[in-house]
Amino acid sequence: MENFDVIVVGGGPAGMIAAGHAAEYGRRVLLLEKNPTPGKKLELSGGGRCNITNGEFDTREFLANYGEYAKFLFSPFSRFAARDTFELFENLGLSLYISEDRKRAFPETDRSIDVNRALQNYMKIHDVQCRFSTSVQGLLVENGKVTGVQTLEGPLRSESVILATGGTAYPETGSTGEAFQWLEQIGHTIVKATPDIVPLKVKEQWVKDLSGTSLDPMRITFTAKDGTSIFRQGKILFTHFGISGPLILNSAHEVKKLLKQGPVSAVIDLFPKLEFNEIDRKILAAFDENKNKIVRNVTKILVPTGMAKTLNANLPDDLLDKKVNIVTQEERKQLARTIKGLPLTITATMGYDWAVVCDGGIPLEEVDTKTMASRLHPNVFITGDMLNISRPSGGFSLQLCWTTGYVAGGNA
Repeated sequence: MENFDVIVVGGGPAGMIAAGHAAEYGRRVLLLEKNPTPGKKLELSGGGRCNITNGEFDTREFLANYGEYAKFLFSPFSRFAARDTFELFENLGLSLYISEDRKRAFPETDRSIDVNRALQNYMKIHDVQCRFSTSVQGLLVENGKVTGVQTLEGPLRSESVILATGGTAYPETGSTGEAFQWLEQIGHTIVKATPDIVPLKVKEQWVKDLSGTSLDPMRITFTAKDGTSIFRQGKILFTHFGISGPLILNSAHEVKKLLKQGPVSAVIDLFPKLEFNEIDRKILAAFDENKNKIVRNVTKILVPTGMAKTLNANLPDDLLDKKVNIVTQEERKQLARTIKGLPLTITATMGYDWAVVCDGGIPLEEVDTKTMASRLHPNVFITGDMLNISRPSGGFSLQLCWTTGYVAGGNA
């Protein structure tokens, strides 16, 4: 039976950085990956550009994006944070830059494949052994202690095991969650995964008719059946199934809580920077300039390009077919209310296949986040998307992989 100091299961971002860093200490490290090549999901990230981290270098401000989970993360982030990510990749010959859009950081080449190559080079420099197309079946456990892993080709022993198999988002890349079963078998609790950063399904056809259209800035308010509301402002992308874009993806975690009560009512404010009376004056001015036209033919002046048909679809025909010079004050207010609140119905999230990130996994209470070691089995380390941590898009998921992978590698 082959013996190693450290076995890393999973050749994604957390796994590759963990393997490379563990090998920096002169340890004999083996990385196992089920796919023919590593970094399959990584190369899809950021639409192929790879939003590698976030350029917020104040760690306290950075961790505020993880909400209630931040208190567990101060220790690992004190060891390896966003600034360290910049330094690591620049030392590997890949410079990064920070975009004006929410401080998102990307490789200078804007190519995910270059991030993957840099990580593979990191492992190569430090003599990590890699075996691809290798399926791990479970953990080896002897006398209550984890002593390695079981593969289809046979057992492999190691002093430490780092699990970096990811969550359940993008299952076509191999993230199918089987490692959660292995951890459950050795005593860990598994928080059921749900899509976290994910587009939303919408009932109304007018939304789907706008597929490919994006609007910025828009304000959207979501309201559950019990009256609980949340609102967000930013860019909305309309799709053939509903709504997406960074604003929607980052709202999905809270919207899915509202969906537990049933379909969620939502309204889109097309002019969030204008008050209702300012919209009313805008309508009056448009009507004064087009006194002999019917409302249906004037709405294109009132709303962003391409939205007139949508606005008309949400207004009664008897108003649309009226000449503007005989529209009543109440009808004008109805028009203003619709511009400030286009109604739609959220029926569900788009599920695992569309999720950028899923929450769920191992509760942080069961992990020593100073080392990323299991509190039940201190020679087993848990990283990245396997941890139950909700976070927004914008580089925060990959930084979680870099941080937890690096800390796990150093401690293994």
